[in-house]
Amino acid sequence: MMQIPADYSLARNKSYCDYCPGYCCYRLPGASLLLRNDDINRMARHFGISDGEVRMQFLENKNTFKTREDGSCILLANDRFCKRCTIHEARPLQCRDFPYDKPCPYLENPDLLAILQPRVEQSLSLVADNGT
Repeated sequence: MMQIPADYSLARNKSYCDYCPGYCCYRLPGASLLLRNDDINRMARHFGISDGEVRMQFLENKNTFKTREDGSCILLANDRFCKRCTIHEARPLQCRDFPYDKPCPYLENPDLLAILQPRVEQSLSLVADNGT
C-alpha cells in the first residue's frame, strides 16, 4: 500500500486545478480580481481586439471581470465540468498564480466550499437541462 506523506493534501497539489470546476472563478462578497494593463493587453491579443474593447466587453470598473448573476466570471464556460476558463492561455496573472503556492482555500475551508459548490452545480445543471 502506498504511503501518503503526512503533509500531503489534494489542496496543495496545483495539478488539481486541471480538474477543478472553477471555484476561484466565482466572486465572493468583497472580493475582486486585480487586472493589470498587461493582462488586458494579453486578452486583447487573444481576442484580436483593442485594449479598450476588452475593457468595455469584459471589465467591471477598472480592474475586475464582470460576473453573471451567480457571481461567476463571464469568461467561465458552463458547458463543461473541468478546464472551464475560456481564455486559459490568456488569463490574468492573478488567475495564473492562484493559489500563490499555498493550499487552495476552497478545498481547505468547508465554509467556502459550502457557499460555492451549489453555485457550481447550478450553473452546470442549467447546461445539462438544456441539453436534454
